[in-house]
Amino acid sequence: MRYAIVVEKTENNYSAYVPDLPGCVATGFTVEEIEREIREAIECHIEGLIEDGLPIPQPTSIVEYLEIAT
Repeated sequence: MRYAIVVEKTENNYSAYVPDLPGCVATGFTVEEIEREIREAIECHIEGLIEDGLPIPQPTSIVEYLEIAT
């Protein structure tokens, strides 16, 4: 499966979340670290859903960038 992630720069580090997996979040000090951490968080989140007998949400989020003239 291919899930969209949102990475945000905070004052001291980066944070990321997965819109299609509520509660699946990670933090890190670099973009590379946050990508590793969110990948691990997704895997753990899905394993937890399976263990609890819950359905795995299908990826439905769409990511697009819009250019805005300023």
